[in-house]
Amino acid sequence: MNPPPLAAREMAREERFGTIWTQELNQVFADVAPYYDRANRFASLGLWRCFLDRFVGTIETRPGQRALDVCAGTNAVGIALLEREPGIEVHAIDRSGNMQEVGRQRAQAKGLRIHGVIGDVHELPFPDNHFDIVTLQWASRHLRVERVFGEIHRVLKPGGRFYHCDMLRPVNPLVEKLYYGYLRFCLAFTGFVFRSGPAALNAKQYFLNALQMFYSAEELSIVMRELRYRDVAAQTLLAGMIGFHRATKALPG
Repeated sequence: MNPPPLAAREMAREERFGTIWTQELNQVFADVAPYYDRANRFASLGLWRCFLDRFVGTIETRPGQRALDVCAGTNAVGIALLEREPGIEVHAIDRSGNMQEVGRQRAQAKGLRIHGVIGDVHELPFPDNHFDIVTLQWASRHLRVERVFGEIHRVLKPGGRFYHCDMLRPVNPLVEKLYYGYLRFCLAFTGFVFRSGPAALNAKQYFLNALQMFYSAEELSIVMRELRYRDVAAQTLLAGMIGFHRATKALPG
């Protein structure tokens, strides 16, 4: 019997990228941490803040809620949530101490408190049913999706919501071809402009390959449903190049 689609895709991604995920990405993000936000603004032709605002705008918050930002990087989402709703408690987890140090400094400069943890997001160090909100952005291409989404489901309270944002694989073949062409040029040019180190420069082809083997918006919706999320909804930007997903952990019974 053939494995189900999710298992098959995840097995293929693990076989192709497992060594890179485990042994190389930490150094890549240590390299890019000091200029990560500036490079994203540059590479997106100034649209990065627009993407952030659009994503954060999909997140419903209330005072007293507890939120977790997974793969928080430089804390862009956590800061934006606190600026909009100071009455929530924000936690962050990322495997890169370099990225989180930049994020800690950014939050501190704005007088905001984010409870940061350095750790493996495949095994979240939080109890079951703990968070009202979990966010994950710009990182799933580099993760074992089934494990991470399963962990997020575990730590969400029943009725809690998971909000996801990432670059996705476009369905339209022409859009996909143009997308990869732009990214190939953009990664090389951005690396030159920001004088990236060897780790980041050597990862250029990996970033393209990881996207080619990732999910489309509809496929990612199916993944979430297979992992027992409910009320899954998706929005796409730029002909499916970027997608926002929202899903809920079902209430008991």
